[in-house]
Amino acid sequence: MLKIVTYNVNGLRQRVSQFGSLLKLLNALDADILCFQEIKLTKQELTTDIAMAEGYESFFSCTRTSGKGRVGYSGVATFCRVKSAFSSVEVALPVAAEEGFTGLLENSCPSDSLSGQSFADNHCLKEFARDELLAIDGEGRCMITEHGHFVLFNIYGPRADPDDADRIKFKSAFYKVLQKRWDFFQNQGRRIIVVGDLNIAPSAIDRCDAAPDFEKNEFRRWFRSLLVKGGGYFLDVFREIHPERRDAYTCWPPHTGAEEFNYGSRIDHILACGFCLHEVHDIEGHSLISCHVKDCDIMTEFGRWKPGITPRWNGGRSTKLEGSDHVPVYAVLKDIPDIPAHSTPLLSARYIPEIRGFQQNIVSMLMKRKDAKEVTVSCMASCSTSQQTRKLMPHENTKTSARDCSLSSIDSVQYFSSGLVAKESEMKISETVGFAVIVEQECSRSLPNPQKTKKAKPTQPSQRTLKSFFQRVPNLANGGSDSTKVSTSHDEVDSSNSQYDHFMGTPELDQISGTAEKSDDNIRAEEEEREVACTPTQEDKKHASLMEWRRIQERMQASIPLCVGHKEPCVARVVKKQGPNFGRRFYVCARAEGPASNPETRCDFFKWAASKPKNR
Repeated sequence: MLKIVTYNVNGLRQRVSQFGSLLKLLNALDADILCFQEIKLTKQELTTDIAMAEGYESFFSCTRTSGKGRVGYSGVATFCRVKSAFSSVEVALPVAAEEGFTGLLENSCPSDSLSGQSFADNHCLKEFARDELLAIDGEGRCMITEHGHFVLFNIYGPRADPDDADRIKFKSAFYKVLQKRWDFFQNQGRRIIVVGDLNIAPSAIDRCDAAPDFEKNEFRRWFRSLLVKGGGYFLDVFREIHPERRDAYTCWPPHTGAEEFNYGSRIDHILACGFCLHEVHDIEGHSLISCHVKDCDIMTEFGRWKPGITPRWNGGRSTKLEGSDHVPVYAVLKDIPDIPAHSTPLLSARYIPEIRGFQQNIVSMLMKRKDAKEVTVSCMASCSTSQQTRKLMPHENTKTSARDCSLSSIDSVQYFSSGLVAKESEMKISETVGFAVIVEQECSRSLPNPQKTKKAKPTQPSQRTLKSFFQRVPNLANGGSDSTKVSTSHDEVDSSNSQYDHFMGTPELDQISGTAEKSDDNIRAEEEEREVACTPTQEDKKHASLMEWRRIQERMQASIPLCVGHKEPCVARVVKKQGPNFGRRFYVCARAEGPASNPETRCDFFKWAASKPKNR
């Protein structure tokens, strides 16, 4: 058995984080060949944790464009589960691989079996300019792998809005060149399997809200022309097995909660063409589908919406859906024999320098690194233990013996390597009693002294506040008098020395002086207490902020209209499409999108908000 899975992961790094690791993601899908689309990675962002997993070989096609909104937007990856990457006979391990389908990419590694270079030189591409072909492959939307019995295309088809002429032109050219590559293989008699998100729902049965003119779209008509029923050579594997199944969707709008009512589209496909592997090809009823496809279905268990578990959609306010907005589709092939021994192609991720670290890029080369310099410090030959180097302070004579040394050579290395010694101007070493040394250093910056402490500043009176200058001067007199005047005029001082000595020695002056100092301290204490009392605490601030936020919420809630269908508060949206209403707010029903026949789904209420659109 050979199981093939196609899955638009909507960001490979996000899915790896969701499952815990790349290996857990791959094992959960449990397939021999896994084709991922919309990985949203550039080649510079590829790392081992998202590109390499034990037991798998991987092949990436990343976006190369730098246009607005297109950097790291698309990208595809093919993972192949194998027992050995070398001298293997497994069909899952590709014989050859090619990035893109035009054959023009420099590192696409086209092989003779895929004939990429021959296709690039084919006259069928003469109508396209080389730059146009490179632009088609530049968005990383195709990875081709050959598996001996068939060629596998991993495709992520471009999306184009109805009013976006440039993207419509790109999408048309993309599929036109892609079909020419398929014709190229078909003319060689090759079997082709195409998997991926083609961004096309071919028929009305594949869309939830298909209008009467739904199937008239040019890309839907092109898709149906590829099928055998439309005159082509491909078979839609899912519809061959489930021709009448309805509500079989693989993708849902990501921001409307449409998964709650299964309101989506089937745009992820598995197509196949070619003869069966039996020796007889002309027997009626023999084909690759009828002879070798055992099963094909949609893996709905990987959907974001979990019935009975996920709460009701409420405009996205209380519901966060984890996962991709797509679900995987699988096909199981049977009776697929082994192929001759071969090794993994050179396009495998194991050979990408950015992943394996064989080559530095400009960013990594210019990154700031830690200083790894080491300075070796040798001790005196006569010392049996390491010596401590000390700084001699001025007017200080210090002698240290070798047995008193406590600074190891490792500590010295740390001191020197940390850059604390900037310049050594002079060092004098003298020997005392055979091995005692005196080291005197005169340096602009010396070694740090762990015991050196910062001198405390003398106690200074606290600085007076601005309010203290406007306080009333307190009374300093005793006995209830209104004021006490201390005269220091020139006449009173010069009256007599005896009177001056008697005045300075009186206890009254000491009491007045002490009272003044005490009053100043009391003033400062009262001011500090008053400031502390007036300063709001953290709890007060938190409570005030909470009350203000509740008030704002109540006002906002009062301004939100109620929808007509359910009489429930609406949800606000913003116009993101360029035009006269860009940036304008509007209100719609908060329920999930679904069929109009179901009264539980979103109603048609719509109302513009009062705010005008921003000028951008």
